[in-house]
Amino acid sequence: MSGFTLHLMRHGAPQRPGLLLGHRDEPALPSETAKCVARAEGLAFDSVVSSDLGRTLDPARQVAAARDVAHRVDADWRELDFGAWTGLAAAEVDPAAYARFWDDPDAHAPPGGETWSALKTRVALALGRIEGDTLVVTHAGAMRAALSVLFHMEHRQVWAFDLPYASVLTLRVWPDEAAQITGLIA
Repeated sequence: MSGFTLHLMRHGAPQRPGLLLGHRDEPALPSETAKCVARAEGLAFDSVVSSDLGRTLDPARQVAAARDVAHRVDADWRELDFGAWTGLAAAEVDPAAYARFWDDPDAHAPPGGETWSALKTRVALALGRIEGDTLVVTHAGAMRAALSVLFHMEHRQVWAFDLPYASVLTLRVWPDEAAQITGLIA
């Protein structure tokens, strides 16, 4: 059984932090992109994957160029789609609706947005396309979905993880006999 190392990196702080950006293509601050590039320096990987949004795409391209490794864009690594809440600060969302979402993100997805299960399905598909030791530059929601898929954790468990901007989770992943992905924190 052969496994691979998976580094999940959260993008740097966007120009307007604190908003529910979701699928909005809001760039990261240049200094925050530089933080991501610096964080990648000590990591071992053969390729880079990122979502198609600029806040992940820019650091991923820079890291791949600096390392002279392939970079692949995979939109399945996007953040949760917050629908009508996109671009709002949490304080601008109806508090009762926001609480229902955090309590049960499948039954109470943002209006016009994506359920937690849909995000997990996207990320599971993206995980299945990883080949070899890889750095994935992505979003906090997608990182939590990956943990949920890999470790069969509930949303409350993975949302308890603090994932600051430019943070990295390093995992050792082994595909099992059923072609599902299982993981172990390295």
